[in-house]
Amino acid sequence: MKTNYSSNSGLLNRTAQRSESNLPRIDLARRHRNRAMPTEAVLNLLQQEAPRFWELALVVGKWVWIEFDARQPRHVTAILSQLGFHWNKRRQLWQHPCGTFTDSTPKEPRETYLTYYPADVIWR
Repeated sequence: MKTNYSSNSGLLNRTAQRSESNLPRIDLARRHRNRAMPTEAVLNLLQQEAPRFWELALVVGKWVWIEFDARQPRHVTAILSQLGFHWNKRRQLWQHPCGTFTDSTPKEPRETYLTYYPADVIWR
């Protein structure tokens, strides 16, 4: 038997529950340009536009990685995405290819490539 009733509980469906209207809108053209930037330009962009992320940035070879201890709020992930980063599910961190697009590798890149934190190095 089908029951029809009206509910005035005020509960919203999942789509209506999301408060994404306050998230920054991602400019996909800018994101695409940012992904092609070389390492030094990405680090300069981070230092100017997102100093908190610059302090966490790890350079692995030519790529820039940002790792957090816990899951970040959606506005943080939107900013990282706008800057050209993408989420690496296997390594559980944000990566920026710095114009060097490669296939995934089973090896640990930190053991293969030069790795450093730019915030620990004298930087312009």
